[in-house]
Parts: sequence; structure tokens; C-alpha cells
Amino acid sequence: MDAIPFMNCPAKTYLRPDDVLVPGRSVVEHCQIVGEVARALIARYPDRLSEILFPPGSSLVAGSHDLGKVSPYFYEKLRKNCGGGVTNWPVFSVNPELERQWGGHAGVSQVAARAMGVPRWVPEILGQHHGFSPPVAGKRADAEIFGGANWQAQREALAVELKLRLGVDWPEVKSPEQARLLAGLTSVADWIGSGQHFENPALPWKPSIELALDEAGFIQPAYRLGLRFADVFGFAPRPAQARLLESVSGHGVYVLEAPMGLGKTEAALYAAYQMLQQGQACGIYFALPTQLTSNKIYSRFNQFLQSILEADCPQRALLLHANAWLVDTEMGEEGRPGGAWFHRAKRGLLAPFAVGTIDQALMAAMNVKHGFVRAFGLAGKVVILDEVHTYDAYTGTLLDALIKLLRELHCTIIILSATLSRQRRSQLLDAPLESDAYPLITAVTRSAELQEFSVEPEGSAHISISVEHEEGRAVQEALERATDGQQVLWIENTVKDAQQRYLDLAARAAELNVACGLLHSRYTMADRQHIEDHWVDLFGKPGLVRRGERGRILVGTQVLEQSLDIDADFLVSRFAPTDMLLQRMGRLWRHANTPRPAGARAEAWLLAPALDAAINGPQTAFGASAYVYSPYVLCRSLEVWQTRAEVDLPQDIRALIEATYVDRMDEGAMERWRHELDNGTLRRKGRIALQQLARIGLATDGKTLPESKAQTRYSETDNIEVLLLRDLQQYKDSQSSRLVLRDGSELILPWRRNRLTKIEWKTLTARLMLEIVLVRVGDAPQPVARDTLEKYGLQHCFYLGNRDWADDESLLRVALVDETGTLRGIHGQAVHDKHTLEYRDDLGYRVVKH
Repeated sequence: MDAIPFMNCPAKTYLRPDDVLVPGRSVVEHCQIVGEVARALIARYPDRLSEILFPPGSSLVAGSHDLGKVSPYFYEKLRKNCGGGVTNWPVFSVNPELERQWGGHAGVSQVAARAMGVPRWVPEILGQHHGFSPPVAGKRADAEIFGGANWQAQREALAVELKLRLGVDWPEVKSPEQARLLAGLTSVADWIGSGQHFENPALPWKPSIELALDEAGFIQPAYRLGLRFADVFGFAPRPAQARLLESVSGHGVYVLEAPMGLGKTEAALYAAYQMLQQGQACGIYFALPTQLTSNKIYSRFNQFLQSILEADCPQRALLLHANAWLVDTEMGEEGRPGGAWFHRAKRGLLAPFAVGTIDQALMAAMNVKHGFVRAFGLAGKVVILDEVHTYDAYTGTLLDALIKLLRELHCTIIILSATLSRQRRSQLLDAPLESDAYPLITAVTRSAELQEFSVEPEGSAHISISVEHEEGRAVQEALERATDGQQVLWIENTVKDAQQRYLDLAARAAELNVACGLLHSRYTMADRQHIEDHWVDLFGKPGLVRRGERGRILVGTQVLEQSLDIDADFLVSRFAPTDMLLQRMGRLWRHANTPRPAGARAEAWLLAPALDAAINGPQTAFGASAYVYSPYVLCRSLEVWQTRAEVDLPQDIRALIEATYVDRMDEGAMERWRHELDNGTLRRKGRIALQQLARIGLATDGKTLPESKAQTRYSETDNIEVLLLRDLQQYKDSQSSRLVLRDGSELILPWRRNRLTKIEWKTLTARLMLEIVLVRVGDAPQPVARDTLEKYGLQHCFYLGNRDWADDESLLRVALVDETGTLRGIHGQAVHDKHTLEYRDDLGYRVVKH
């Protein structure tokens, strides 16, 4: 097949101000732009890091990503899209739709590079720049489906031209981890190089590169140097904190095991500051178990940034958790509203500083779409992993792989936990351990040298324990204590049980002038922020001045045990594994200076069945908790706690954890539950199968998973986003939709993107994101046809999937909330075939089973 010279091949289309679609940048020009963006990105890393992370010639890899656009199929696709906007273009008798068979132009880039004999891993990097590995096994670059030898010759000529323009040759990629890093660099450079500053082919592009990087948020922070710990936090470091700071000397893995309330967060942040000011790190990612726990730590993280950054540093005033950051930064086509990366959870990985969930970080190690973009975002940073004890065999396997990847990406990994078993610590560090001291710091540096540092414990908290079988007694006790002015914390193991307990307590509490609140994971972001600001502050340091006003009861789920600085006078907890119970007790009498009512005492009531009943029938005895936690682990934990009348923290932590989790030989019913833990049942998978499933998600030779299908926590069903509105109407005359939010405010959503500016779209989308709630698929409203959502214009705000790839979809669900709180469909229909779905500001998302 005759070929068009690569100089004449278009890479983009351009929508002129008169709404005519015409050819945009040429392939060679676009590739050069992306290569130069990559070079400028690398230059913004600290010198010590950039030399380690990126081999010479990395910019050529990024620039060569679109070799495959020199193709008759891609050429025809653009020619047809431009329609009347082009004249005198040759026509090729090919069907552009066939590109799907080889993953589009990215697949052509991969086979073309392979045929050129480029260094190892480079072809795969080029093939993955749209986020997944294209299906090109067995295909040749000079095959007729790719245009034959003539078109391949033009692709080779393009590569030669790019070498000349960029002034570099192909790099030698040293490892799979470095290849993953370069794949992320390539994608991000492509996104930025496809942004608004480079769209108009008539305008010069070189002056826009630095501006585009600034607008994308890639600005080198300026640090205040030489700050002491006390300068940053206002107090001198405690012994465990000081020992960690002495230990963190360079890239490696550092584990800090210390009791709840000791200040592990501050120790990790100051250690990160040390690495930043030395030029050994380029940012911080603070990873927490859930979004709810990460929300509250933002304020502490931002106060830290205010202390360490120079006054004129742009990041100093950046409220990292606010959707304002999405509005203020520009990430090209993929990061626009409706794009796959217009989401703060994803974009935060690319920011110099971010607090987020562990899930986004875990996907850096998984074979998931754009997983390598996450790896690029984390490379060279201080990655703080908090509350690692909370992860099961599935997520734990992913976490082990993530730590291995981060070590290869020259990260400084700081792991924080109050309740880590020796076996789990050994797995995280991939090294044999000796010490059982507590508190303890364990360090493994880049040279693989392992050190364990014990720290003398500070003080002791004495807590009385009562294992209660009757819930009614606990309810009465909670109400009586709250009536006396105490601040009571009640923790359940499921959202449903927490909602029901709140309903049971709230009515009686109101009669006693006792305030009652509820906190769990199934609120919209808007409601969650309001509830957190109110209740977590009341139970934390900001609420000390209001503590004596009245008694309060805060009901919640596991979110209350993780990373929250709250202080209760009395705790009631549904029984859970030992490490979770200890975490919950860490919220009890947390601070010595907290004012408490006369007669208050540090006491925890654990709602648990009798041990014999639990061992003989854990599902019946523990109820829903036996579906959240392993029955075997619950029974082992109950053996430890059943006769406990008191506990001293931190002295008893290590012994309690090891007594629960140490391997042993079991008999009778316990042997059965141990077998089920390992091998599973018809209803749940065992930890052996969970580890195998996790390894499948990590395998790079399998099919790339869409982000919507990637599981970082194993459950029998996925979670899904639900947009909650009060009303949704179409107006054909104005070609727009009217969205009424739950607070009564209205938004107008045009059906055509060019009706609003980019900043207007971002602002509109950021507001709608506050109305999203995450729920299990089985509890979600029935799906609405994708075409229907697009008729309302929702594709301009939310990523609904890639139409080119049938298996890559993100299923947004939409429901309307009526005046009673009941959910219905956008046409007024029922939204679930089995249950009634509700949403209330106080209860959150609720499933009422008939």
C-alpha cells in the first residue's frame, strides 16, 4: 500500500472557533512536543533523583509514543472526522473500526518499535501509553493490516527524525520497574502535550511547555531549610519519634510500631521533611485505609505544609483535599471533566503532596489501566502507609508487591501501626526478624541492611474491660453515662448495624438531652465532610471547650478506629479481632488533659457471645460480624479477651496480638474454622485463594483490567458510584439539563461541551462530585443505559467509559431522592427489584430489606 510521508500525517484534530473540525498538529510535531514535555518534567525532579530514576534518552521514549499514527487506518479516521474541514486528501479503502483488533494506534507503535530493534521494554512502553497492553501478539509491523512495508518505512523515518529533534538516542531500561516508570512518564507527557496550549497548530508551542507543566501542578516546591521538629509541630519529639528520625537516613523501608496517640503521624511527616530538604525525595503521599480516615488528616497535613514550605511556594496555600485543586490544575484531555483522570483520588498521586487511600497506591503495582501512571506519580516520594494492620490476605498481598515496587522506584516507605504481628512485619519487610520489643522501629535500607531499634515505652493507660452478652445493658449504660455528661463512642462492624443502633439510641437520647450522631462510609462527600467537621471535632482537641456542655453518643463503624484523633470517656464496641479492638481502645482516654465528668473511668464494654457458643456456631453467635471478619480470628480473639478484666496499654499490646495470631495446632471446631480461613467456603474465599487472586491482579502478562474492575479490597461484589439528585429534567429547546441537588440548589448542564469554558466545566463537575456515594453493586440502584446518561450530558462531567473498548466501562448509577428520602429512578421508576433504597442526611445511604 502506498504511504503518506510521515511529515504529512496528522496526529490530532482541531476545532476552530467557527465550530469547524480541521486537522491539528502533525504526528512529528505532536511527538516532539510530548518528548520535550517529558524532558521538562524530568528536569523538575531533584537532581539526585532524576539521575537515578530516568535513564538518558527517556524523552525519546515519550516522544515516540505515537509512531503508530503513521498508519492508513488512523489517517482515515481523522480524515473522516474532519469531514468538510479537509480538501485534497488522498483516500484509503480501509475501515478505521478495525483498529480495535490491535488496540488502535498504540498497538501499531508497539509492533513498529519492536521491528526497529529498540532496547528491551521500550516497545511495550509505547504500546501501553493509553493505559493498557494492546493485543498485538504475533503481529508484524510490515503486515498489510498496518499498511505494509511502505508505511513501516515511514514510521522508522519518523523515529530517526525524533532522535535528531530531541538530540538523544534510545535509553537502556534497567528493570521492569523502571519500564513501568517510563510508561507513566510517557502517558502523563502525552496528556499534557495534548492540552489546550498545544491544540491550535498555527501557534508556536515551545513557549507553552513550562506554563503547561505549572498548570498541571508539576511545580518544584521551595522548602524552609533547617527546621527542627519543635519548629514544625510546636513540641519536642518523644523518644519513639526521635528514634525514627535518627533511623530514616535514605531510601528504604521503615516500620514504626507504637501505641495509639503517640504521634506516629508527626514522626513520619518530619522524617519526610528531612528527605525533602536533602533532595532525596520529590514529594509525599500519605496513604490511609479509607477515604473517611484520610479526610480528617488533611487539616493536619496542610498545617505541616504551611510550616515547611516557603511563603511564596504555590503549594503552600493549596488545599489538597478540596475539589478546588481539580478546578485550578490542567491535565490535558485525559484530565478534563468526563476524562478518566478528572478525579481527586487519581490526580492526587501526581501532585507533590497528597493524602489519599491506599487503594490508588496499590493500583500502581497492579495490571490495571494506567497503573503505571500511579507508579510514576509515586516514584521518588516519601510514601507513608498508615494503619497497615487493617488489611486482609488479598490486600496484604497487593501491599507486599507495592512495597517491593516502591523500593525499586527509590521511594522512602514509612509504615505506621500500633498493632502489627511479628509475622506480618516480616512479610512487609521481606526479611527475618528477631525483636519482640514494643515500641519498635525496624529499618531496611537500599543496601538491604536490617536494623531493629527498641524504644522505652512512655507511661501506661489502664483500661477496665467488660465482655457483655446483653446489648440492652450496654444501651442503658451508654445512655446513663451520656446523661452524666460523658462522651460515649459506640462502634459496630457493619453500616447496617450502625444505622440501626443509631436509630435505637437517637430517640431515647433526645429525651435525655443527649446528642447522638452517626458516622460511616456511605455518605455523600458533602454530608461526610459536614458530619466529620461536627462530630470528629467534638470528640477531638477542637471540641475540648465544648465538652462539658452535654453528654454525647457517637455511633460509627470501623472508620472511627483508624487515624482519627478522637477521645471518648466510655467505649462500647461490637466484638472484633484483637488488633481492631486495641485500635478502638486507642480512642478511649486518649489525652491526659481532656476534661472529664466526675465519676468517669476508662472502661470498654465488648459486645460478644459466650466462647463455647462462638466456637460451636460463629455465624450465629457473632452475627454479621462473622461475615466481616474471619470466624476463626474472632474465636481466637475471644479466647484472649473472654476473661480479661483490664488491659494496660502499651505494655500488653504485643502479647495480646501474638496470642491471637501466633500459629498453633487446633482441634475440633477450631480446626474446622482454621481450615475455612485457609480454604474458604461456598460463601467466602479462603486466604490461600485470596492470595492467588491478588497475584493474578499483579501479573503483567494477563489482560489489563479497567479501573472500574480492579479490586484492591476483595469482596464478592464491586463498589460503584451513585450520583444522588433531587430532580433531573431535559430541556430540548435550550439543549440542556436541569439538575436539582438535594439541598435545593440547581445546576444547568449543557449537552454540548463548547457551551461552557473549561473552568466552568471543572467547577460544575467538582460540585456534582460532592453528591456521589460509594455503595456495593448489589445495594445500588439499577443501571441506566449509557445512551440515556449521555442524553442528559453527564458524559461531560463523569467518566462513563471508553466507547472504543467494550470491556472498559465505569458504570455511574443515578438516582433521585424524594421528600421522604426514598430513592427512585430518573423517570420515577423503582430502583431496586428486591429492596427499598433510602438516603437521609443523618443516616446516609440505607438498604431496607423487605
